[in-house]
Amino acid sequence: MTAPAPRPHSHPFTPYNPPRLPAAEGLRRGRELFEHLDGRRSVRFFSSDPVPREAVELAVRTANTAPSGAHQQPWTFVAVQDPDLRHRIRLAAEAEERAFYERADIPQWHGALSRLETDANKEFLDVVPWIVVAFAQKYRVTSSGRQKHYYVNESVGIACGMFITALHTMGLATLTHTPNPMGFLTSILDRPSSERPYILFPVGYPAADCEVPELTRKPLDEALLWR
Repeated sequence: MTAPAPRPHSHPFTPYNPPRLPAAEGLRRGRELFEHLDGRRSVRFFSSDPVPREAVELAVRTANTAPSGAHQQPWTFVAVQDPDLRHRIRLAAEAEERAFYERADIPQWHGALSRLETDANKEFLDVVPWIVVAFAQKYRVTSSGRQKHYYVNESVGIACGMFITALHTMGLATLTHTPNPMGFLTSILDRPSSERPYILFPVGYPAADCEVPELTRKPLDEALLWR
């Protein structure tokens, strides 16, 4: 068989030939991954036990493999270990959370959260050994000026999902904490105006007495349609 003629490219390309798995092996790996991730839960009760810096680094390295619009990778992850800085974040987050829970015009939102028994207290931000904040880059400043980024929300969302998966794979727990508004993180963490806080992740091991709400996931026939 004659090899296909090389395609002309104006930018460097490299061959991509991952090994093709037999269907049975691919399905086995898929089932194993599902079972692994089906055990993941968001956690609000953490241990103060230390987490290796390398674990955070590996989780961000994993997130950094995510696909993104035009391969612009419009994210920055800021890892915070300093206790004083984590306490400042907690105080600012709780101020925003108190304002949220005191609002009278969003009863449905409050009702949706009621079964999770959440409140304005975010003590876990002082307990966890790490807080990692994902920032979304609206644009990048280069020597030639401002470079707009495309599909920022989608790209950063995928990266954050892969970050969560990496943490779970290493036996760590987290929570997608999104106090609204989150502008205080921009100032506390000294980030530029080109970035906006996307998700705050407390990162640590679950507490020995950790509990999570008894929830069920959406059944497959609601999540998947065949046509």
